[in-house]
Amino acid sequence: MKLSQRIGFCTSADGTRIAIASCGEGQVILRAAHWLSHVDYDLESPIWRPWLHALSARNRFVRYDPRGCGLSDRHVADLSIEAWHADLDAVAASIEEPRFVLLGLSQGGALAITYALKHPERVSHLVLLNAYGQGGRARARTEAERLEAETLVNFVRIGWGRDNPAFCQFFTNLFIPGGTSEQHRWWGDLERVTATADVAAELLWQMQGIDVLDLAARLKVPTLIAHSRGDMRVPFDEGCRLTATIPGARFVPLESENHVLLPDEPAWAVFHAELAAFLGQDRTSLPRAVRDAGLTPAEMALLDLVVEGLDNRAIAERLGKSAKTVRNQLSVIFSKLGVHSRSQAIVMALSR
Repeated sequence: MKLSQRIGFCTSADGTRIAIASCGEGQVILRAAHWLSHVDYDLESPIWRPWLHALSARNRFVRYDPRGCGLSDRHVADLSIEAWHADLDAVAASIEEPRFVLLGLSQGGALAITYALKHPERVSHLVLLNAYGQGGRARARTEAERLEAETLVNFVRIGWGRDNPAFCQFFTNLFIPGGTSEQHRWWGDLERVTATADVAAELLWQMQGIDVLDLAARLKVPTLIAHSRGDMRVPFDEGCRLTATIPGARFVPLESENHVLLPDEPAWAVFHAELAAFLGQDRTSLPRAVRDAGLTPAEMALLDLVVEGLDNRAIAERLGKSAKTVRNQLSVIFSKLGVHSRSQAIVMALSR
């Protein structure tokens, strides 16, 4: 499926130029900035491109590069978290719709929490994925934990963007240990095109000082929190802590080791099904592409379970079939839909 996007720019409070990209139509989902971002390069990414397809299938997905990164101004003096908050304010002000869904991934969760507290009239739903309320230095309780946070910053300052397999393997495995060799290679390339070593290290140091737990306790926005059980970048307990702090938050544990979910793992389907349900985007009217595919009622029932996030074994148990039978039926369904993977089938099933 070909994906196109529109790129524009806004100006933050201190005059910094911020690059904004959007794709799709419908309800607006605004992604708060996270560490590694290049809105133009994302279209070629085997990691981020599936996210663009999935989130723009029924929505207008808006994202932006933080200051110092991507297409935004690279040479800026102020890289503080306060400046990042100002950038989010500027991007949100450029959205004409009165309300939007605010998505926070990783440290973007803290930005999203702060914005939602300041502007609850603009945030219809808050979605936090593998996010945290306290950064590494803020939550450190022992000297060893503080040293670990400091060492990671120095490691980035020394090894960032270098053609060093040891550094690339260590760093990539913090984010996508379950990735393919192509995805690992691309993640290493992203470092070189996104930001300089000094900028990356300074931003990481700033993020480690984040502490928004007190703010999170005052939120009154519908909130969905999902977190990978084996996340090596942000501990699973941080998702639990946020859920216990934010009133009425719904928590979804994800069976994954990846900090950034990948489209071929079961957790991908679980998260997107939960997100669709949270946003009230049910499937009462089938997309035309699915209607025209000629699926039998039995095949539609199986597709519904795929969208629900069940893997082949769980589907087999639910339907009283063998896993081999389910696998064969899915091959037929994918052929009728003209797709090659579960993630593509889910995107098509959730599209308008």
